[in-house]
Amino acid sequence: MARKIPLNIIRNIGIIAHIDAGKTTTSERILYYTGKTYKLGEVHEGTAVMDWMVQEQERGITITAAATTCTWKDHHINIIDTPGHVDFTVEVERSLKVLDGAVVVFCGVGGVEPQSETVWRQADRYEVPRVAFINKMDRVGSNFFEVIDQMYKRLAANAAAIQIPYGKEAGFNGIVDLVEKKLFLYKDDAGKEIEETAIPEDLKAEVEKHRVVLVEKLAEVDDRIMEDYLHGKDISNAEIKEAIRKATIANKFVPVLCGSSFKNKGVQLLLDAICDYLPSPLDLPAIKGTNPQSGEFEEIKTSDDAPFCAFCFKVATDPFVGKLNYIRVYSGTLNSGTYIYNALKREKERVTKIVKMHANRQEIVDTVFAGEIAAAVGLKATKTGDTLCTEKNQILIEAMRFPEPVIQQAIEPKSKDAQEKLGLVLHKLEEEDPSFRVTYNQETGQTLIAGMGQLHLEIIIDRILREFNVEAQVGQPQVAYRETITQKVKSVGKFISQSGGRGQYGHVVLELEPQETPGAGITFEDKIKSGAIPREFIPSVKEGIFGAAKSGVLSGYPVTDVKAILVDGSFHEVDSSELAFKMAASIGFNDGLKKARPVLLEPIMDIEVIVPEEYMGQVIGDLSSRRAKIVSLAQRANLRTIRANVPLAEVFNYATVLRSLTQGRASYTMEPSFYAEVPSHIAEKIIAGFASSAVRK
Repeated sequence: MARKIPLNIIRNIGIIAHIDAGKTTTSERILYYTGKTYKLGEVHEGTAVMDWMVQEQERGITITAAATTCTWKDHHINIIDTPGHVDFTVEVERSLKVLDGAVVVFCGVGGVEPQSETVWRQADRYEVPRVAFINKMDRVGSNFFEVIDQMYKRLAANAAAIQIPYGKEAGFNGIVDLVEKKLFLYKDDAGKEIEETAIPEDLKAEVEKHRVVLVEKLAEVDDRIMEDYLHGKDISNAEIKEAIRKATIANKFVPVLCGSSFKNKGVQLLLDAICDYLPSPLDLPAIKGTNPQSGEFEEIKTSDDAPFCAFCFKVATDPFVGKLNYIRVYSGTLNSGTYIYNALKREKERVTKIVKMHANRQEIVDTVFAGEIAAAVGLKATKTGDTLCTEKNQILIEAMRFPEPVIQQAIEPKSKDAQEKLGLVLHKLEEEDPSFRVTYNQETGQTLIAGMGQLHLEIIIDRILREFNVEAQVGQPQVAYRETITQKVKSVGKFISQSGGRGQYGHVVLELEPQETPGAGITFEDKIKSGAIPREFIPSVKEGIFGAAKSGVLSGYPVTDVKAILVDGSFHEVDSSELAFKMAASIGFNDGLKKARPVLLEPIMDIEVIVPEEYMGQVIGDLSSRRAKIVSLAQRANLRTIRANVPLAEVFNYATVLRSLTQGRASYTMEPSFYAEVPSHIAEKIIAGFASSAVRK
């Protein structure tokens, strides 16, 4: 089947931002102005097309990344609207992995907020070109240039305005285009009647000033613009547009636009910028992958004629068709009813159906081409992060790294009948969401669910009860502590068993040491020389270490940030086996943990509280009583912002406390930052609690 949409007019973009900056409202306006919908959906009314989950409509927030497609000025735009709440940051992570460009939405009042920094860093990690859209310019306290200044200071962004607002706050009714030197005035509430006019005389000096800033920023990253600027030559509008596009795609420049999505201003100009400045699949470097047979790096060329290669970035469960695997096709074509190969699982998969998604609605298609995003139905083994290709041309695209959960709860079915159903549902949810983990605690006999925050687990539990109709009860949220070591030790692990017939013999000598960089997790290094342990038993040693690291020696919490080095050992010609070496490694690792002065670690949250001046003292005092360390204090319009690091254990249900302290006038955002050692007096209580619960069992 021949391609209908040329690659050069495709834009695969994501809309990312801090919570409540206006991402979904912007997405809804894009769908309306491109003719995809005929009625404006509103988040606060629960009618937004992209917020289709019941939980999203009730809470007025985005929980899951929703994909859709629209057309603007002959360009084909695939959009993924992502959540802004930190508990669902995994949705942003996996969307950015497969997108070619992003629109970063900032609130004109709030500016660069904590989650804005998080999504910006995520976009930096995946080298995603982006444009910035400063929203809510109609709101009291909005300040366009202050937000750009924050972008320089907090994000180190080489950004410059390509538009400036015309009018302020309630008087905001137009946008000045600095490139074309035109004024766009909005004449109606729906934002469809736009008058294009010359710039008023009293505004020309200001426009020229900001246009010079734009040219200077471009000159820093474009030699041709630099040369013309230094020689005082006139730089044409077309040359500026070309330079903006080139620098944006190269990730050296961020064009900044403005508007008010809720008041229907600036969205059409944002669509123009998406088409003009963000890349098509052809504009970006070839994706790199590893050949699983040779281990060599290979490049994947974006072409329909190349061998098929796609990346599964999301798994969702649909009540009617079952499992949906969202895929980004990098090369080749995929037809429904054909077989493909999962390079990671080394399994053949059959695609029974291909659908293009519009939020939760599906459009069946026969073929999906290079550069497109779709969902495949019928894949059994494929999970998030798997590469799909042909068996003849195998390749592995680097998988994503997902954050570790910081909070956990016990869950159990209310009846015997619900037990099996609960197990199946938890497995489905774990497949859908890589930041959600299910474990079974042998000591307490409990099933534990772990996630990124209280809201994350609330949504999961709500879905279990309402969407999957499983009757279950849950315990109180608990902090997901970790264990680590503080000194280097050498330990010996021996597993020797003789009970008639063939015995078991495994003997390892390990060195355990703390990792140099926090967050490195558990690593294994083999330094065996002169065949002290045969090569075929080394993977079993590694497996034994990683298995033992799942439960520490202090309170049974997972072990992290330990480097395990296999330095020596011995074997028996007859009795040695993979099981014996796995057991020996596990014994040696646990023995080493006990000797290496183990400590408990707790998740530390980065919290930002926005509070009226008169309540600042009470809020700081309360945070200090919660073991918080104040990082910075700043002024934002007539409010104060307090940035602090605080242990998660101290801020459960903090929203209620903050409301009572400030008569409901303060707000806060919080995200996981790092793990730190638990103070000894608190650690003693946690360890004692674990010991007593183990004794009761």
